[in-house]
Amino acid sequence: MLSATTILSQFFRSSVTVLAPELIVELKLTSEALGMSNAIFFFALMAAQVPVGILFDRIGVRFTVGGLAALGVAGALWHAVVRDGSELIAARFLLGLGFGGSFMSVVVLCSRWYPRARWATAMSWVFGLSMIGVGLAGTPLALAAGLVGWRTTFMIMAGAAGVVGLLFVWLVRDDPPGKVPPPNPPETLAAALAGFIAILRLPGLLRVLGLQTVAYAVMATIMGLWAGPYLHDVHGLDAVARGNVLIAMACAQFLGVLAFGPMDRIFDTRKWVAITGATGTILVLLALASNPPTVLAIPLIIGVCATSSYGVAVVTHARTFYPDHLAGRGATTANMAQLFGCAMVPVVTGYIPNWFPQTAAGYSPVAYQWIFATIAAALGAGLMVYATARDVRPSSQAGHPMPAPAGNKSGPTGA
Repeated sequence: MLSATTILSQFFRSSVTVLAPELIVELKLTSEALGMSNAIFFFALMAAQVPVGILFDRIGVRFTVGGLAALGVAGALWHAVVRDGSELIAARFLLGLGFGGSFMSVVVLCSRWYPRARWATAMSWVFGLSMIGVGLAGTPLALAAGLVGWRTTFMIMAGAAGVVGLLFVWLVRDDPPGKVPPPNPPETLAAALAGFIAILRLPGLLRVLGLQTVAYAVMATIMGLWAGPYLHDVHGLDAVARGNVLIAMACAQFLGVLAFGPMDRIFDTRKWVAITGATGTILVLLALASNPPTVLAIPLIIGVCATSSYGVAVVTHARTFYPDHLAGRGATTANMAQLFGCAMVPVVTGYIPNWFPQTAAGYSPVAYQWIFATIAAALGAGLMVYATARDVRPSSQAGHPMPAPAGNKSGPTGA
């Protein structure tokens, strides 16, 4: 069920890129509105993090994620009937709220169900499987939009979101059998918010968040916003062809996450796994900024998703800094940094196309060169901050597993 809710989250956040050329025409979207329609999903996720973190620690992951699903259903239904850019942005904000706890539920539950040394591997499987959602937002979405229309498709996906929300409440368990949950005495709102302040004051965490702010934002901005228009405007790909590339990007991300997941244990370092991945991503972005021909551009844009899969190492690195009793707020605090980047990078890059005259096909190729270069610069800045962070090696935590009953091999769904 962790995978199911993250699959839906990835589908909805990535659904703009394949439909972007059609949405621009049908809803008369400007480049700023297109960028905001993608960014607003992440602004909503960010806005949800403080209450979600408190609810995770107070009532548990199961009921928080299940309850938020109702907002996701409402947002998907609204998305199906939008009439202009303003309504699209509002509907996607509601969608984002509905999935505000999806990915952080993975961090919290994996840290409760698995030993510390295996956190990255466990998370990498769920994060990797979530790429199915990106794949669904590729060719299947393009084909469905051509067959029944994108509006009807979103109505169908609203039903899927409702079913997953109900199953999440039914199947997921917050703690392994036999494990006593950490005590959660009653606290005031001020005391609850103080937990977030305590997280931010943890020595060394902010340096890790420097990279987490932009690490996922690179892939999210390119896959979720610019890949489709870039492939259409510069390289002339139609909706189905763009969808095929998006599926390949999702597969690259899936395989990349699975590859990066165990690397921290193999090389006994989280920091240098992340630095290597970020450096590789910058090089690929700079190659895209050189305006390569189609035969190179497609492998390069797929390659961004493979090299940027190191984010699981950064998430795990951040998780080592905060204590178990603040796991919910710690995870959501770190996620807020990530979501801030995911929201701001699309907004900033959304202004770039207006600096250059459009071509008959769409935005200028030079605009996309500047977009890729700007994203590379943002990642480089985050990497410089992260390079000063203290490494927390998995071997140093080998003697401190999360409490779990002997022989328990089941996951958080109890299956």
